[in-house]
Amino acid sequence: MAAKSGFRVPEMEKMSLEHLKALKEQTDLEVGLLQDSLNNIRTATSRLENASVALNDLSLRPQGKKMLVPLTASLYVPGKLDDADKVLVDVGTGYFVEKTMAEGKDYCDRKINLLKSNYDQLIEVASKKKTIADEAGAILQTKLKQLGAAT
Repeated sequence: MAAKSGFRVPEMEKMSLEHLKALKEQTDLEVGLLQDSLNNIRTATSRLENASVALNDLSLRPQGKKMLVPLTASLYVPGKLDDADKVLVDVGTGYFVEKTMAEGKDYCDRKINLLKSNYDQLIEVASKKKTIADEAGAILQTKLKQLGAAT
């Protein structure tokens, strides 16, 4: 069974206990970091999906409609819809670009697709790393049992 990092079970069986322990710790750490990245991608995807729904809702409202405008996640101020066809899109690091409603929806859809693609790729990498960690742990346990039986 070949793993992406180049380690194979027979190669791991030849490693010393210290090397196996270090390999297991390293791959466990990498799996944890990948899980954090996956959580961040899920959060970003959820926010973009909410933004897309908000754009759809906004496009249905008539001009001059009174509404609450979010300044932060928990602070809203009263406002009035001036032009529902123009929206400001946050493109990152505090930069906003004025786009039409259709362009804003397209931007959200493209970003959601990109994040989902990245998510799928990270899932594969995390799965391979988890397999390496599990194999190293199993071999480490076997060697420790053999060492304990020998003494």
